[in-house]
Amino acid sequence: MENPRDVLIRPLVTEKTTAMMQDNKYTFVVPLKANKVEIRQAVEQVFKVKVLNVNTIRVMGKTKRMGRTQGKRSDYKKAIVKLAEGQRIEFFEGV
Repeated sequence: MENPRDVLIRPLVTEKTTAMMQDNKYTFVVPLKANKVEIRQAVEQVFKVKVLNVNTIRVMGKTKRMGRTQGKRSDYKKAIVKLAEGQRIEFFEGV
């Protein structure tokens, strides 16, 4: 993926990920085909921070019903990025 902004689809903000920010860990939704090296480079380029490590989780979409019809939410990949000590992503502040 050429553009680093294509790798980071959106930040994932939940109660759990907000608590993880205290440990300097930030969570993003990324494409299924993105690998850890691409994610590390994208976060470092976009936010100008130093990434220590990247953990990825592949989340399978749930099956949901709307009346008689049945559908499926799409699968996605989460990336948990740990930053170097003293670094932060201002984008997440105040959330």
